[in-house]
Amino acid sequence: MAASKTSLPALTLGAIGVVYGDIGTSVLYAVKEIFHTGHVPFTHANVYGILSMLFWTLVVIVAVKYVSLVLRADNNGEGGLVAMLALAGQAVKGKPRLRSVLFVIGIFGTSLFYGDGVITPAISVLSAMEGLEVVSPQFRKYVIVLTLCVLLCLFMVQKRGTGGIGKFFGPITLTWFVVIAGLGVMHILGRPEILLAVNPLYAVRFMLAQPGTTFVILGALVLCVTGAEALYADLGHFGKKPIRLAWFAVVMPALVLNYFGQGALLLANPDAVKNPFFMMAPAWALLPLVLLATMATVIASQALITGAFSITKQVIQLGYLPRLNIEHTSVRETGQVYIPFVNWGLFAAIVMAVVMFRSSSNLAAAYGIAVTMDMLITTLLTFFVIRYGWKYPLALCIAATGGFFLVDFAFFASNLMKLVDGGWFPLLIGGGIFTLMMTWKDGRALLAQKLRSDAIDLKSFLEAVFVNPPMRVDGTAVFLTAEPGTVPNAMLHNLKHNKVLHAQNLFVTVRNHEVPWMGLAKRLQIEPLGHDCWQVVIHYGFKNDPDVPRALEQLRGHGCMVDTMTTSYFLSRDTVVPTLGSGMASWREKLFAQMHHNAGAAADFLNLPSNAVVELGSKIEI
Repeated sequence: MAASKTSLPALTLGAIGVVYGDIGTSVLYAVKEIFHTGHVPFTHANVYGILSMLFWTLVVIVAVKYVSLVLRADNNGEGGLVAMLALAGQAVKGKPRLRSVLFVIGIFGTSLFYGDGVITPAISVLSAMEGLEVVSPQFRKYVIVLTLCVLLCLFMVQKRGTGGIGKFFGPITLTWFVVIAGLGVMHILGRPEILLAVNPLYAVRFMLAQPGTTFVILGALVLCVTGAEALYADLGHFGKKPIRLAWFAVVMPALVLNYFGQGALLLANPDAVKNPFFMMAPAWALLPLVLLATMATVIASQALITGAFSITKQVIQLGYLPRLNIEHTSVRETGQVYIPFVNWGLFAAIVMAVVMFRSSSNLAAAYGIAVTMDMLITTLLTFFVIRYGWKYPLALCIAATGGFFLVDFAFFASNLMKLVDGGWFPLLIGGGIFTLMMTWKDGRALLAQKLRSDAIDLKSFLEAVFVNPPMRVDGTAVFLTAEPGTVPNAMLHNLKHNKVLHAQNLFVTVRNHEVPWMGLAKRLQIEPLGHDCWQVVIHYGFKNDPDVPRALEQLRGHGCMVDTMTTSYFLSRDTVVPTLGSGMASWREKLFAQMHHNAGAAADFLNLPSNAVVELGSKIEI
């Protein structure tokens, strides 16, 4: 773990830059959007009530739920919805029906992450650029163009990796938090009575006096916790202590001071409601603040894009997406990857969002449904982890997660009201990706079923072959097969066309597991088959990088020497043919066939040397 190699201050600074970039930029639009709903009359009492609700939302959802409870549910030190899903799956492995339901729910939540991944960079960068309108109304016509230019530059540098620029994330974001805290203090000093809003009675009075309005504005209030899921997702990068220290020592105080400063400004100047964040700054500081806000929003977007790459890689390993071209951008950090298809797919969707919605206020209407559903799903999965994994008493589990579930559900229900105004957009993206994921998973199951029904037992086949053995040639043949104990199609084709066997033959199956990491001690499972043939199963976690040649180097201690110069890798390149029958719906079978056809090469995914791979094709009807 990185925590053992890097000092606590360095990890805390890194967490400030990566983990809290998103929630740190929510001050740009959260207060503005609450009053922009048009449902909150502008009175001093309402300002106090709104600030109190903002403060306690940060306390309950971020400080208590995520920082105190959810961070405890790590999967071998890793966090995020995929890790939580794997943890919940292990906890209920004795209940197959419940396990399959939880997996569907968890995969749907993972799909929604992509919808959130489109809205967040769009609303963050756009809201920063809208600060130019405060500088001068003349800049209004350039906001969209400048936003798209910043986003294009951001996505173009992804292939270079974040290693080079990543070291600046922490200092820039820390500067951002210091500046927003300073702006807040500057206005609080003029109206110190605003600090009384920390009293929850102001929030309670507001809710009791205006229950309908409270329900409506929850959809805008949730903007103050954007990026809360990132706390958990980045657990494996930084560890619990740095994330908690960064929150309580830097992030939460800065956010609270800024929100209360915006409240103090609104009490003094109600017209500032148009853009309270940027109107906090003196005229001379506006342009530098817009520049700093732009850098902060770019960093927040970067963290989300990196998360999309990481989650996609994990989902591929779990078998819910086809292989994609994955490029490693760092020789030292295996987690730093770049996936071109995901990068440009996200960019296209974000451009569409910016062009369609055209302002941060309109995008705020699209934001919320995806993130509150993810919050609900995290709470639900946490219940099954602490009940069945940690064996806590039922009453305690309900008490620990029930309250959070009700809060999350209230936010989700409020956000449903924004469905027509834009909430459909991230749901459409998430729903589309969920359809792809489930089609790939079900299609793979059908394909495996078909291969098993047509399979020939490997041991019986080898016994028959060695009764009258073909000519043996020097070197090692590695036959990749999906199912251990069955004859690979590639071997049948090789014997049929070349009529030879290599001196050594390895029948290799790669297995991916629902744990983040699989250590070298558990990497290989070996079974000798006689006649210099071995059955080998290679085990990986969903965060491991598959590397078959490196894994086979471990065979040296088992009487099998694999020389890279004389080893050939034989793969079956199957073409899926959809047919009418009892499989999936016809359109899903056609979709699966297309996904299978366009999947990245298995040789690249398994890190096989390109000059030693032989692919032999066959057609399979499903």
